[in-house]
Amino acid sequence: MDRLGNTTPEEKMTAPKAPAACLIGWPAAHSRSPLIHHYWLRTLGIAGGYVIEAVPPEDLRDFVLRLSLRGFVGANVTIPHKEEVLALSTPDARAKAVGAANTLWFADGELRSTNTDVEGFIGNLDASAPGWDAAEEALVLGAGGSSRAVVFGLLERGIKRIHLANRTIARAETLARQFGPNVHPVTWDGIDDVLPRAKLLVNTTSLGMHGQSSLDVDVARLPQAAVVADLVYVPLVTPLLAAATARGLKTADGLGMLLHQAVRGFELWFGRRPEVTAELRALVEADLTKT
Repeated sequence: MDRLGNTTPEEKMTAPKAPAACLIGWPAAHSRSPLIHHYWLRTLGIAGGYVIEAVPPEDLRDFVLRLSLRGFVGANVTIPHKEEVLALSTPDARAKAVGAANTLWFADGELRSTNTDVEGFIGNLDASAPGWDAAEEALVLGAGGSSRAVVFGLLERGIKRIHLANRTIARAETLARQFGPNVHPVTWDGIDDVLPRAKLLVNTTSLGMHGQSSLDVDVARLPQAAVVADLVYVPLVTPLLAAATARGLKTADGLGMLLHQAVRGFELWFGRRPEVTAELRALVEADLTKT
């Protein structure tokens, strides 16, 4: 410092920069991830940053391979880049099994990747409906990327039989072959036959989201002890969750998964494990309901 206590230019050049992470997507401006991570940085008193980086597909490789040179200790990855980043990093077992990664970080000088949608989904179920994993049979709607994370998480948790329903049965059959004999493809018309045995119903499709068609599933056919989870979080209470609540069933919403999936990335980047609190949820809820 100089005699007035100010930082000299030389000191500024050598001072370590606060760690920063980013969200890589195209588009990405709609993401609530900065709101979540800035809340944790503030409440934990950590000097750090989190920004959105809109990266078109043709620039993804260069951006990811130069991630540390750009000043980032890691990143979240969203559509349409979740599959492509596998080849640009060293994926763990979860990312490999799901076929997509949403979190990047550095370890021992190596760029690694994982899929925290798995633990986000499971962590939200644990928080919202304790004991849900006593279910022997589950019914998962949809066979896209989110469905792969959900199926992997359910198998890892020990669910013995997972029925996978999709409008295009071939996609459900492909996932069933990948995940093994505990996963059984179901036609969309066959959903009603499975509902009475399903102690867990999970919607991984966009049906029920604002601007999308409604999800026509009769929750009255579910067992009384069933749990209903919906990955959609706009609206916060989907018609599926509203119907389940009206019947007295336990539910887990998409916002809870969004919050829980962010925990591990923050811990990997900033060295502290944050908590999903009522205050954080209220903050994101308020942002989602802005007009």
